[in-house]
Amino acid sequence: MPRRRTSSSASSTAPSAAPRNRTPQPVRVRRRSFGDFVKAFLAFVVLLVLVVGVPLALATQIGWPLPDGAPGLDWLQREITVKTFLNILTVVVWFAWAQFTACVLVEVKAALSGVGVPGRVPGSGPSQLLARQLVAALLLVGATAASLTPGLSQLGQSMEGNQKPSVAAAQQTPGIFAQQQEQAAGTASALAEQAGQAAARADGGSAAHGDTKYYRIQPPEGRHHDSLWEIADRHLGDGRRYKEIFELNKDRVQPDGSKLSEASLIRPGWIMEMPGDARGGELVEMPDEAPNVSEQVRQQISDYARTGDHAQGGGGSGAQGGGSGAHGGGDNAQVSLPEQRPAPATPATPAPSAGQEHAATPAAADHSFGLPEALLTAPLLAAGLLGALGRRRRQALWQSALGSVGGRRGMEPPTPTGDAQDVQDALLVGADPEGVRLLDRALRGLAAALTAESRPLPVVYAAWMGGNGDLHLQLAQPAGKPPAPWQLGQDQTFWMLARADAERYEDADTAAPYPGLVSLGTMDDSRLLLNLESVPGIVSLGGTEADRTAVFASVAAELATNGWSDRMTITLVGFGEDLTPLAPNRIRHLDGFEDLFETMSAETRQRRGALGAAGHDSVLTGRTGPAQHTRWAPHLVLLATQPSDEDALRLAELAADAGRLGIGYLVGTEGTDLPGAAWEMRITGEGKLLAPLLGLELEAQTLPAAQRRAVVELFTDADPEHGPGGSDGPGGASGTANTPPFLVDISEQGRPAVYARLVGSYEIIGLDAPDDDRSALLHEALALLLLHREGVHPRVLSSALWPRGVTADVRDALLERLRAWLGTDPDGTPRLATDATGRLTLAKSVVSDLDVLRSLYYEATQGRGVGSRQVRGRLLTDALVLVRGPLLADRPEGRYRWLTHEIVDAQLPLLVADTGLALSEFHLEKDRAEKAIEALNAALRTAPADERLWHELLRATHATGDPDRLRALAADLVGRSGARGVPPRTEALLDELLPTWRDGVAAAG
Repeated sequence: MPRRRTSSSASSTAPSAAPRNRTPQPVRVRRRSFGDFVKAFLAFVVLLVLVVGVPLALATQIGWPLPDGAPGLDWLQREITVKTFLNILTVVVWFAWAQFTACVLVEVKAALSGVGVPGRVPGSGPSQLLARQLVAALLLVGATAASLTPGLSQLGQSMEGNQKPSVAAAQQTPGIFAQQQEQAAGTASALAEQAGQAAARADGGSAAHGDTKYYRIQPPEGRHHDSLWEIADRHLGDGRRYKEIFELNKDRVQPDGSKLSEASLIRPGWIMEMPGDARGGELVEMPDEAPNVSEQVRQQISDYARTGDHAQGGGGSGAQGGGSGAHGGGDNAQVSLPEQRPAPATPATPAPSAGQEHAATPAAADHSFGLPEALLTAPLLAAGLLGALGRRRRQALWQSALGSVGGRRGMEPPTPTGDAQDVQDALLVGADPEGVRLLDRALRGLAAALTAESRPLPVVYAAWMGGNGDLHLQLAQPAGKPPAPWQLGQDQTFWMLARADAERYEDADTAAPYPGLVSLGTMDDSRLLLNLESVPGIVSLGGTEADRTAVFASVAAELATNGWSDRMTITLVGFGEDLTPLAPNRIRHLDGFEDLFETMSAETRQRRGALGAAGHDSVLTGRTGPAQHTRWAPHLVLLATQPSDEDALRLAELAADAGRLGIGYLVGTEGTDLPGAAWEMRITGEGKLLAPLLGLELEAQTLPAAQRRAVVELFTDADPEHGPGGSDGPGGASGTANTPPFLVDISEQGRPAVYARLVGSYEIIGLDAPDDDRSALLHEALALLLLHREGVHPRVLSSALWPRGVTADVRDALLERLRAWLGTDPDGTPRLATDATGRLTLAKSVVSDLDVLRSLYYEATQGRGVGSRQVRGRLLTDALVLVRGPLLADRPEGRYRWLTHEIVDAQLPLLVADTGLALSEFHLEKDRAEKAIEALNAALRTAPADERLWHELLRATHATGDPDRLRALAADLVGRSGARGVPPRTEALLDELLPTWRDGVAAAG
């Protein structure tokens, strides 16, 4: 049956017009049953006993349990009597009663105010869960029960599962947390009631919308957050029909005063008009069949229905008006950016960068599957974090390998879970490493070209990255004609580089010219990067503390991990101590203003002196020409709390000369007036970054608290000092950290149904060859799933296969083909399934040789091979036989680019080296030096740079008793070392095993 699409066809000004939905469907409305009243009565009795009866019983039967005066030393020597024990027990009961009463009050307040999931009482655990169940049962017969929880069936969920995601949900959309606080009174009833339409409208005789259905966006429940996709899937039978709901409700004013502008950004309490064929019990109600709602909610729905056919055209902000374009004329004059942005590019063929086009495609309107929007819409920040995280994990692997004794520890890095897993997926989806690479090469290429022309770097206030990939630099003042291939932009203060020209740039050996650029947000399809170090003074940021901190955290994280800077110091004051794990060599935290003033006063004097001694007027001239080796790295200060008036004046004096010294100051303020502020900005509760004097109104880039904690968790888990393999974790001593994420049954009975060879050439055994036109895509998708047995988020899979973006229907079609290709197990279980979090997982019957290799090594070193020497030797030999070359050796050029974000390319050589070392040790125990040498040489073919293998090869060769053979090996090793020379530990081992090795090297030289 073909789907019927509904559209807005009638105006609210024409009440006689035909309704949009002409096929009303009867919907059952659940009435309160006798059992509900019984449950409510019993809940009332239990609450009365626990909240009132317990303290009355304690007061009347036992009395005051504590001593009347201060106890003396003899109190400690008294005998413990039954009365003493009862008094102690009474104190414990009083504390338990107080905690439970607090839980009841919190739950009742949440139910009556309609905030959805209530706040958590510290240490409450089951007490608050019991209080929630009792209060929910008590309020079940009233209208406010809907605000307490979307469904009583979910009351059994744990407190941790219900509370934490609610905070994350409030912070995934910039400003929603603050706006919910400000609009609590206006949205209480909307959150408290199930949307239904109006008997009052029926009484008024208007039938214009009498058969229209409505849906209220539910508060978050556990890890589940409502989305238009899921609403369409439940009530329209097809999630892809979310666009119909979006079109019916786009730009209509919601009860809290905001509007639906993006399909992925919806809020609890919003009302959605549904297509006429929507079904779904209590959740979708017809107005004239929902009498059990308050008059206020009826009025809200009535008002909302009248907005149905109005195009809500927002007025222009004036941000792109003609503008003054003036800059301060004196030392104390306020400096402003021209009130303009790069002129829109003419239609051209250059393709946008990966992350930008992904955001511009229809897939961007697709639902986010619960991933944090703050990171999905921050491609440069996500790319920096993802790259830094990969380096941290590789460093941890190598440190673990080089520090091992008798076998590696921490073979497998921890697999993120919960919010950390969602954030990692958001980084993979949102990252635009190609955009970062082009930005870095373009800026360094510009610096190199200006150096070749003996021209200084111009002062750049901002950079705009257009949706088509073009780069615009906004200069402080005209600086002449830019070097080719750069061109003048819309006026003399803009230099522009087309994406096609940027792609022709190669890596340039020059200092990063503008390392202080940092993303602040987007306007239309352009992303603004502000150059904080170029500001001649302070940049102030107003707004609520939570919103300001989200902007500060985003700025700090991007500056700490970006790819267009060489060196940088970021000083955080008043916030961000938890951010230091992102880049300990870049980020430092100071406790207060006095520490900041002392530190920055000394650095300001030092930089002035250094510039004077070098004969430079600013750090920009120090980044080009003969002096560029000094780098003149920037120092950016982020002060989150507003300083006092006196401290603000001292800071303004300190920052007066900061622009030419490469020091930037971003200071938070509760108001709008900060002494010495050159540029003033404000972050709103709706996520807008406003700077009226600069002509800016941006969709702010933020890193809310929940995502910040999850990002930090990813980095701390990867830290070798704190992770499972580090000194602070027990995993290094136990076998759990070394356990592969997926163990294979390596017996004959465990023969897999589908076997994929990834180590070496890519081969698949057990499946028919797919259609040639789609074979490469299906193979790549299967490889990604095989390397992530924990599950792959659908958006991660689509962004990996189509880094330039893809529509939802194409992605879904591929998944259906992949499911059909993999088929089912004999018991009917599909080999490609979806877990509880919505991630794609493979059945245990689908196995790769990498899974087998990991399992064989694990069994040999921590399983059956530990107690049996014969089993250990056989397992290690079988493992080494599986190694046929590097991972996916023959992969097509241009595909599998997602491997750059993986660490499997570092894990596989280490795993092969560990296997070779273990097999060598096995043979040397029986003095079989030749067998040991054979195993080590086999491992070296895959891990030729592993110093441990060379050391063991030297020892095994020495064990043969053949000095000529050892000398030849030493000469080969020296030849491989090249200009760097032999590593110190290898040199020391050669001195021990072959003292005359240097003579051979000298003779060869």
